[in-house]
Amino acid sequence: RHIINGWNVALLPDEKQKPWENAAAGRMALPPCHVLYQFYVANGKLSASLYIRSNDLFLGNPYNTASLAFLTHMLAQQCDLDVGEIVLSIGDAHIYSNHFEQVETQLKRTPGPLPKLKIHRKPASILDYRFEDFEIVGYEAQAHIKAPIAV
Repeated sequence: RHIINGWNVALLPDEKQKPWENAAAGRMALPPCHVLYQFYVANGKLSASLYIRSNDLFLGNPYNTASLAFLTHMLAQQCDLDVGEIVLSIGDAHIYSNHFEQVETQLKRTPGPLPKLKIHRKPASILDYRFEDFEIVGYEAQAHIKAPIAV
């Protein structure tokens, strides 16, 4: 049971400072949203669980979900394991009020078939992957939904 903890108390932002001021001072600009990753092996498969303390369901969640899936596939390959499940637990799941129209548009769409991830080579280290090592097969993108970032 391996843990990655993003909550580094020494680098948490000073709440009295602006995000860019915290970053200039060597601290996190904002408190981390994806706080705790846990990886575990069962029946020869690597699974991952991610606790997200605060999650923008429209803009942030797709990124967090895809990132966890990619990382789990990479780690499973490095450990000669199959891929199991990914599980997300969210403390504060929200949709920003300036995204309601975009969310309505997205909810009217019919999801396509799930794509598959192919990793073309196994590098010597988790740090040695390159962009061209990955291929997403069967991904059918739908039209872009433009939305402002809300902070």
